[in-house]
Amino acid sequence: MEALEKIKEIYQNIISTSELNLNKVQRRIYHIGSIRLLLFVGGIVGIIYFREMEWPVIAAIAVIAFVPFLILIKYHNRLFYKKEYLEKKIEINEQELKAIEYDISSFDGGKEFINSEHLYTYDLDIFGDRSLFQLVNRTSTEMGKNELAAWFNCHLKKKEEIEERQKGVEELTPELKFRQRFRIQGLLYQGKMADKKEIIDWAKSPSYFRSRKILRVLPAIVLSINIISILLAIAGISTFSLAGVVFVAFIVLSFTFTQKITRIQTMYGKKMQILATYAQLIQLIENQHVNSKVLQEVKELVGTDKKAASQSIKRLSSLMHALDQRNNMLMAGILNGLMLWELKQIMQIEAWREECAGDLPQWLEAIGKMDAYCSLATFAYNHPHFIIPTITDSPFHVTANALGHPLMNREKCVRNDIEMGKRPYFIIITGANMAGKSTYLRTVGVNYLLACMGAPVYATEMTVYPTKLVTSLRTTDSLSDNESYFFAELKRLKLIINMLENKEELFIILDEILKGTNSMDKQKGSIALIKQFMMLQTNGIIATHDLLLGSLADLYPDNIKNYRFEADIKNNELTFSYQLREGVAQNMNACFLMKKMGIAVVD
Repeated sequence: MEALEKIKEIYQNIISTSELNLNKVQRRIYHIGSIRLLLFVGGIVGIIYFREMEWPVIAAIAVIAFVPFLILIKYHNRLFYKKEYLEKKIEINEQELKAIEYDISSFDGGKEFINSEHLYTYDLDIFGDRSLFQLVNRTSTEMGKNELAAWFNCHLKKKEEIEERQKGVEELTPELKFRQRFRIQGLLYQGKMADKKEIIDWAKSPSYFRSRKILRVLPAIVLSINIISILLAIAGISTFSLAGVVFVAFIVLSFTFTQKITRIQTMYGKKMQILATYAQLIQLIENQHVNSKVLQEVKELVGTDKKAASQSIKRLSSLMHALDQRNNMLMAGILNGLMLWELKQIMQIEAWREECAGDLPQWLEAIGKMDAYCSLATFAYNHPHFIIPTITDSPFHVTANALGHPLMNREKCVRNDIEMGKRPYFIIITGANMAGKSTYLRTVGVNYLLACMGAPVYATEMTVYPTKLVTSLRTTDSLSDNESYFFAELKRLKLIINMLENKEELFIILDEILKGTNSMDKQKGSIALIKQFMMLQTNGIIATHDLLLGSLADLYPDNIKNYRFEADIKNNELTFSYQLREGVAQNMNACFLMKKMGIAVVD
């Protein structure tokens, strides 16, 4: 655990350093605020006091007071941004320290992804509070969260793809500074679920103003007419009054476009400002040197040096910010009268869209993928005692030593092995209530999923053949579909059989087959099902209370192996070792527990 203590020390040092820097920034903000106040008050007092003097003196006072005041406003804003950045930096490092001690409540568990019909996520508690997703998730954008959830929902099944992702995760694991910058930048503006769709919808929408040829040249025509009328007035050929009338006429003309421009600005203005935040994330991706194939593919999504995505988005942000100046009615009136400035500005934004909008989806995709990779890398960084599993293409192979559940306290977790090296092959686990059967199934399932995602696993050694994972551990009634518990389980088993008959390779994990029927029926059905699994050449683990299923190992001595979790009764006390042992369970605990609780049990 020395490596883990070192990681905790690193997080604590970042917090301490950031707190010192935050104190400095806060003091600077106070001092700059005080200076700004003095300059403003001094300028007003100076102008009032010297109001009867020559205008150059008053102008000099205004320049001396208000120019530094305006400069300090910009500096003040940068200080406030730095303050927010440092506060967020302290927060995320405090969260990581808590996460190391199994407090993951600060992170999004992805409740919206819970799906009781999914092949494995519902059974393995992948989403929701205290879930595997909540343990892993460090995404700071909606694109990243959706990407990471997609990786959990549909794990990889090709050896080469898993190994490439492993390399990407391993490359980012030591890049703590990059990962934290990426996370902080994303958290400083947390977008909404609809952001990506709305931005892409805007990108695909047709240009309204640039589609009309006359409007493209109209600002240049208006500017030319204004210049000519002024020059004619200067030359004495015309009058300045006429030039003024022309200028006012163009202001009135600009009102023709104002309503439409306002509607476009209101609808998409905020979404485009979101892109300014995303530009910072894209710039981090552009500047990060990467070697692994998957991370190079992410960088390729944001373009080449000749056409940097971050610079393109910053240009759009500047155009949108400039358009916001139309809120200054005096300035907007002058510029519109001079050259229909609002029209010119909105057409520049449309021109940007025509040039760059086709690349927007892949830029957003790059952000999402890097966000997801950073999450897996942080998971690896926070768990130095986890290992990168070996991926094999030799079917069927799942072996592991000292396998533990990632959500269980490392000091208390009892770890077990698994060995499955041929097809077909089934492990049948018998045991008493609370002895550890279900936990073992979830431990195998969760680590198998992590391995197939390219993430580290909680084991000292693990080799995995990637194939589709299917579980049936927690079948539920469906009142809305008028569906019984038993029928829901049959549907899942039927789905598994259909997949196998369609020649799909599966790794099956089942807990207590046919729970919703009587003992005799359940026993016959379970035995028949396992025999069918053997005929269909598949692999899996089945946990059961039915000791008779252990007799199947006699029929298939090379393809079925019995293991057990025992409940030991010593000195009239029930104890659990949670250690997996070979053979069929000997002790059951239901009657013993009933007697201990004072419930009469008739022999």
